[in-house]
Amino acid sequence: MYVPATAAQCPNHLLSRLPEDEYQLLRPHLEYFPTPIRTVLFERGGDIRFVYFPLSGAHSVLAVMEDGAAVEVGTVGLEGMSTVDVLTGSTQATETTICQIPGDSLRMPAELFNELLGRAPEFRRLLYRFLQAYLSQVSQSVACNRLHTTEERFARWILLSHDRVQGDTFQLTQEFLADMLGVHRPSVTLVARNFQQAGLLTYNRGVITILDRAALEEASCECYKVVRKQFEKALGKGMG
Repeated sequence: MYVPATAAQCPNHLLSRLPEDEYQLLRPHLEYFPTPIRTVLFERGGDIRFVYFPLSGAHSVLAVMEDGAAVEVGTVGLEGMSTVDVLTGSTQATETTICQIPGDSLRMPAELFNELLGRAPEFRRLLYRFLQAYLSQVSQSVACNRLHTTEERFARWILLSHDRVQGDTFQLTQEFLADMLGVHRPSVTLVARNFQQAGLLTYNRGVITILDRAALEEASCECYKVVRKQFEKALGKGMG
């Protein structure tokens, strides 16, 4: 795998929408970086050494408690970048970020990122629009976790994950699903079984295959479409 030669060839939505002169300004400083499942990109309180632009897969932003329990507070795929902390001037990560769905990224040293941000106005504008959409996702997740059923939230996260991969089959472990939903693993097992029996998907040994996307959207709460529209508004294209 290599760094795409032009903006139009880049799968990452932020980078693909750059004017070609700005993309070429960034390109020499971008490095291809594979992200297997459970790759730790940032640890809470740790130094931010790189900024990541996913080409595939998904990064999960986790709030980790003192007892080790974790819940997902945000997720980033090929529509954006990890971590938004650098846009606030921070040099340390607010939360832990790990690879939720295996894939690939381009990365850039954080110091260079901050320098180039001042030389690429469209890049800066797109990043702040992404930040707005990301914060909308986080706030919508808070409301969703409080107001909607486990089944609705399960469908929502499956759809969000599906948007960020190629094809209808992808890895998503029960452990990750439990973290995303803030529930225990037996609850994930029960919901997944119900969805399989209804013919919406298959789920075996951490591998999900989507069988009926339209039915999943019907089963999801309103939050999926709200978040998707925010990213479409910010970046002018869908997440998938």
